[in-house]
Amino acid sequence: MEKNTILAIVLSVVVISGFYLIQGVFFAPKNPEPVRPSTVSEAPVTESPAQGPELTFPEESVPAEEVLSEVPAEAGPVSEEHITVNTELLTVTLSNKGGDIVSWRLKEHTGTEGNVEMILRGDEEAHAFTVAFGNQNAQPVNSLFNVRRIDPYTVEFYRNFNAPGGGLFRLSKRYLFKPADYMFELTVSLDGGRDMQNFNFGGAAYTLGFGPQIGPKFEKLDQRYEYRQYFSYTNGKRRQEKVNDNSPNIIGSRPTWAAIAGKYFTFIAVPYLAQYDMVFSQRQEPGLSNASRLFIIRPPLASARTEDTYRFYLGPKNQDALAVYNNGNNGFGLSDLELVSVANTSGILAPLETALKWLLRLFQSFVHNWGIAIILLTIFVKVLFFPLTRKSSESTLKMQALSPKIKELQEKYKDNPQKLNAEMAEFYKKEGYNPVAGCLPMLLQIPIFFAMYNLFNNHFDLRGALFIPRWIPDLSLPESVYHFSNFSIPILGWTDIRMLPFIYVGSQLLYGKVTQTPDQQSNAQMKMMLYAMPVIFFFILYDVPSGLLIYWIMSNLLTLVQQVAINRYIAAKKAAAAAEAPPAPQPKIAPKKRKKR
Repeated sequence: MEKNTILAIVLSVVVISGFYLIQGVFFAPKNPEPVRPSTVSEAPVTESPAQGPELTFPEESVPAEEVLSEVPAEAGPVSEEHITVNTELLTVTLSNKGGDIVSWRLKEHTGTEGNVEMILRGDEEAHAFTVAFGNQNAQPVNSLFNVRRIDPYTVEFYRNFNAPGGGLFRLSKRYLFKPADYMFELTVSLDGGRDMQNFNFGGAAYTLGFGPQIGPKFEKLDQRYEYRQYFSYTNGKRRQEKVNDNSPNIIGSRPTWAAIAGKYFTFIAVPYLAQYDMVFSQRQEPGLSNASRLFIIRPPLASARTEDTYRFYLGPKNQDALAVYNNGNNGFGLSDLELVSVANTSGILAPLETALKWLLRLFQSFVHNWGIAIILLTIFVKVLFFPLTRKSSESTLKMQALSPKIKELQEKYKDNPQKLNAEMAEFYKKEGYNPVAGCLPMLLQIPIFFAMYNLFNNHFDLRGALFIPRWIPDLSLPESVYHFSNFSIPILGWTDIRMLPFIYVGSQLLYGKVTQTPDQQSNAQMKMMLYAMPVIFFFILYDVPSGLLIYWIMSNLLTLVQQVAINRYIAAKKAAAAAEAPPAPQPKIAPKKRKKR
């Protein structure tokens, strides 16, 4: 079993190391996309658009800056104004500059800088939920809008704009929030009155954009601490979208919704339009190492007025918060949206991870501590696999007993491989030994490890979950016993001294010392592997979530206890078998001959 254990660990090192290498290649910083300015001009605000000549646009798409011309700005607001909306879950700050959202803070979730900020803006004054006259490359409107506060949860921004030929139209943006909901409604209106009978700015009526990045604040995207994934949902199926490094990704179908998902939080856009296109982009801006944008492009309009409704979710990526949009138990009465699929895992291990997540939440509901729940889950898994572990140990011990005969056969038929295989098969059959029996239990437990890793690294409920006060306050992060303020360990780059990785190495070395077999004690190469692999894993696992290390440490200790119990069981079984066996026949000693006198 020990050789198989070492093989499994080596394979795990290769897989994990390769995994991080792949992430570094495919999630490298992206090149910025060019931003094309839009020159839509402002006009005085009136309660209804003024009359004027009918505005016509070319049939083919023409960039917005070639269609619209500059005119003097209106005498409206002279300075930027911020409007705050407070709900039970959110503190939202809107600006009359563009009629956009500049801050979205979650009251029930905290980070290193207080309440989690879901809109990261970089160094520039970038806003979210912008409108641009043109496609995703057009410059967002940043004019000062008039503000109408309809009620505590409803805010409207409006402004008139002039088009070539004297056409006048109004752009309005109305935000509707709910008291206890992470979703809000945005209605975008274009009204050309009798002046404009269609809207076509560079092949689009307008583009609604979210970006430049979802929160919370992060240092880097490395798939362990934080990441970004892009999803679309069409015809009842979720699809993960790949965003090209150098160009935006246009979603081929017209999805029911699209999402930008981080490790624990997500942004989801749900358009209620007959016609639209969606584009993901990673166009960067100063102050942000990575950007994640979503654009919804409204195709050209052949009418004088439109009122388009969108709903957006901006909050935690956990099943409890997202499931309410399946059962109608939300402020908008929505159902069957399947937003919860954003939080679901994918891949061949998804069913296993889902089962482990269910068990973890079950244990937590009894003990009310996620750290203890992890320990209970580890015990459950070990008990579940105990029959296989015992069989593997028995197989290993039997292999040791048969080893002399096997070596004898190998020496006898070393020049005849076919004969050796036949003799070995016959020998195994005669002795009732299956060579796979010692390896199979270890192979079956490798998927458990990877499912556990993904669970502890991504499960939302572990974010901020306290285990031991002042030592392990957050099971989703590495623990720390000492932090270097302005120093990092050379080469390694560590800024913290952690205790759990040292405990892990100790448990792994103790396990190897107790369970090593006599042939491993005399084999220098095997002995080095037993002691070198824990040290290698020490560096690999130094910065993993503390929940994962708690699982692995407990797994080592429980395996050690199991192995000691199995060894005693096998020893008692051998002693009982020896006691029941008939006594060996005593050799007869011939009487001594008498000497003749």
